[in-house]
Amino acid sequence: MTSNDNGTLRTLIVDDEPLAIERMQVLCAEIPHLQVIGTASDGESALRLSEKLNPDLLLLDMTMPGKDGLQVAAEAGKMDTPPAVIFVTAHENFAVEAFDLEAIDYVLKPVATERLERAIERALARKARRAGQAEGESDWLGEFWVPHRSELLRIDASEVYRIDAERDYVRLHVGETSYLLLQTIAGLEEKLDPEKFIRIHRSTILRRDFITGLKHEGLGVWCAELADGKELRIGRTYLKKVKAMAGR
Repeated sequence: MTSNDNGTLRTLIVDDEPLAIERMQVLCAEIPHLQVIGTASDGESALRLSEKLNPDLLLLDMTMPGKDGLQVAAEAGKMDTPPAVIFVTAHENFAVEAFDLEAIDYVLKPVATERLERAIERALARKARRAGQAEGESDWLGEFWVPHRSELLRIDASEVYRIDAERDYVRLHVGETSYLLLQTIAGLEEKLDPEKFIRIHRSTILRRDFITGLKHEGLGVWCAELADGKELRIGRTYLKKVKAMAGR
């Protein structure tokens, strides 16, 4: 683990299996910048302790009696200073829901030390970003966490050149690969820096520097020429804003 100016992550372990808690405590003891401040065996206890101890991080089991991990994460997210959440679970099929709650990571049991270390690095990075935002840095969305196989994959916003709407999802295009994210295109547009991204159609957002030109097709129809050689039609609703980008 690398050092970090934002210090230690005060961590609460939440799992309904005593042996799982014990194993997680052993793993956490091997990881710098991690301080276990408490454990809880059910969701209600986790929320009570979170209110009292104000942890930086929850290592949170998914399936528990009473409130499950998703419910705990949702309620913890409403706190004045919400903790980061890393789900630690034996179940692969909740990754999309976890990401929708802005979880830092989704780690499958049995947990390997190296895998947990990567997740902790992500939590430290988030803490550093939040500290930077408090000091006046941009609060536009700078990264995406997308479900990929049984993990969450971090994608820097600057790597995404095109975003397409697919019902309640958006498809992020990165290089030759694309990823589905549970998010509406309208909601995502509000989070993206308008100096870097522009919506050209009700179903398409483009990174501005990926647009190489604008082409008039006649009868008021315009297309955006893209760096990959493709052309996309510009919706009439968005044409004025797109042309303004070109000083027209």
